[in-house]
Amino acid sequence: MDPRTTPAFLRGMTQSRSVTRRDAFRLAGLSAAGLALSACGVQGKKAAPPKKDAVAEYWASKKKNGTLRFANWPLYIDKDGKKYPSLELFTADTGIQVTYAEAIQEMPAFFGKIQPQLAAGNDIGHDLMVLTNSIQLNRAIQLGYLVPLDHSKLPNFAANAGARFKNPVWDPGNTYTVPWAGGITGIAYNPKYVDEVTSIEDLWNPKYKGKVGMMSDTQEVANFALFALGIDPDKSTEADWRKAGDKLRQQRDAGLVRKYYENDYVDALVRGDVWITMAWSGDVFQQVAEGKDLRFVVPAEGGTIWTDNMCIPKTAQNPVDALTLMDYVYQPKIAAMLVEYINYIAPVPATKDILAAKAATEKGEDKEFLEQVAGSPMIYPSDADMAKLRSYKVLSPAEEKVFEDIFQPVTQG
Repeated sequence: MDPRTTPAFLRGMTQSRSVTRRDAFRLAGLSAAGLALSACGVQGKKAAPPKKDAVAEYWASKKKNGTLRFANWPLYIDKDGKKYPSLELFTADTGIQVTYAEAIQEMPAFFGKIQPQLAAGNDIGHDLMVLTNSIQLNRAIQLGYLVPLDHSKLPNFAANAGARFKNPVWDPGNTYTVPWAGGITGIAYNPKYVDEVTSIEDLWNPKYKGKVGMMSDTQEVANFALFALGIDPDKSTEADWRKAGDKLRQQRDAGLVRKYYENDYVDALVRGDVWITMAWSGDVFQQVAEGKDLRFVVPAEGGTIWTDNMCIPKTAQNPVDALTLMDYVYQPKIAAMLVEYINYIAPVPATKDILAAKAATEKGEDKEFLEQVAGSPMIYPSDADMAKLRSYKVLSPAEEKVFEDIFQPVTQG
């Protein structure tokens, strides 16, 4: 059996990845970002979008060097022993040798490390990196730390990326980033205790008093309270945040919330400590793949979509090589290799049919697992669910403080 698809291996892999990824959001608050910036006296001024001529001018002098230094999160690429099959194919097809590093454990720490070097114009040791759409990525864009992309060199992205992964509100036109993978924040529930969930208001239902799980991350809980009020987070204002804060306090003060969780909500849901909870799609997929009877839904009012994104630092020594890989992984056959291994939302919809066809040729556990991946709405959300998904509000430095002052006391009080 292929070791990448054994249930025991996948259990360990998925859990480690979701923990490290979500610890990043928990720690990605204003204080960490502010410290990283203030340490070097950098002002949070928003950079103007690059002019078309500036993009052409940057790339005109750049050439392929045949080498690439790629920084990613742990367990976030296909792996067979000590080899990375997709990267080996990339090298065979392009001649570019890749040095791959699992260098990103959490966003604030990684950004705090590279920010002074980027501010000084020094090489950070990476030509390509995968950053979450968070406060840190917003800052990197605003401070001019990322290279604007030459989309004439990204034909696979243009042809194969799903519509929901193009033109995000936090990076209009994918000027600086293209997605590596994504996930959903929705609601999970244990059908042993809860019959059905369709609405965010179920998190405020008195019959689940003391059995509701909410997330401790301020961006996450804020989004759900805004959804409950019928407000699009992307378009929300300070007045909306204050209303959302009031709604969350009402829920907390009524004794509905058992705990504001970081990553341990899944275990609590399986045990029955909570019956219904905010949840991340990757966590729930892992449990379902293990045979746990849990359900995951995108509520009628909306859910959150987040993405981890490839981008090129302005001090990259091999930007053409980086751009080449960014486009290479948008070939459906390569993207399918990645989603089969990492089990997060693929930005290339065509991978679903590829994995389904592969499942038809397999037997036993391999066949069962591939069918689960290809058929999971947590990896391939329906069009109806995708239409309900929104991102996090893009906050200016001044807005960050107001936002955190409203929502931190709810989850930490």
